[in-house]
Amino acid sequence: MKFNSIAILADAHPPAQEAGKKLLAEYEHVPPENADIIVALGGDGFMLSTVHQFMEKGTPIFGMNLGTVGFLMNEYNSNNLLKRLSKCEPIELHALSMKTKTIDGDEHSALAINEVSLLRESRLASKIRIIIDDINRMDELICDGVLIATSAGSTAYNLSAYGPIIPLGTGLLALTPISPFRPRRWRGALLPETTVIKFEVLDPKLRPVSVAADFTEIKNVVSVEVKQETNLFPKILFDPEHNLEERILKEQFLS
Repeated sequence: MKFNSIAILADAHPPAQEAGKKLLAEYEHVPPENADIIVALGGDGFMLSTVHQFMEKGTPIFGMNLGTVGFLMNEYNSNNLLKRLSKCEPIELHALSMKTKTIDGDEHSALAINEVSLLRESRLASKIRIIIDDINRMDELICDGVLIATSAGSTAYNLSAYGPIIPLGTGLLALTPISPFRPRRWRGALLPETTVIKFEVLDPKLRPVSVAADFTEIKNVVSVEVKQETNLFPKILFDPEHNLEERILKEQFLS
């Protein structure tokens, strides 16, 4: 991969800050607004926030793990960084566009790389109607919540909620219930990425529900529409021997 300038960003945690200072001292760098490539030091959360920050600009991001899991990151190593960046391979992510309306009639929109998730706000279970491409597919899901996950996000919250892992390039989204009570045995669905999913919250005042699109959270929603964003395709970069496709595939064989 060819580039002329890099930016180096580090999470606020001490290990990332120390690594950032070392790289800034060793390599020429520019502000992230002027960079061809951004090097992000931290964990998956910091990587996700960096992707959101520079999504519209389209700057590719190479993450090095100084967090816990580091699923979206590469191994941290400060040696031969420029040569390593020249050999890295891009993965194009597919973002989700979320539009929602609240009890007060306010409308909000946000983007998500991993998932859009609806969650109950009180001790009472939420009641949610699910409409797929204008067809009512489920009149009433009684649950703690429900989410829509992308391929990249299928190994995150979706996997913790017993949703399926989706390999990249399959063109699918995961619709996964969170602690469903009725129908008790419903495990969710795999949907084409062109699908428009609408959630309607039943009894929103008695059973309040919030929605989160990655970092953006909206409370007291009455309806949520989710579809794939067709104009933004953020890129993250991986070492050739440790790319995201391989990680997602490998995750399906872990016990």
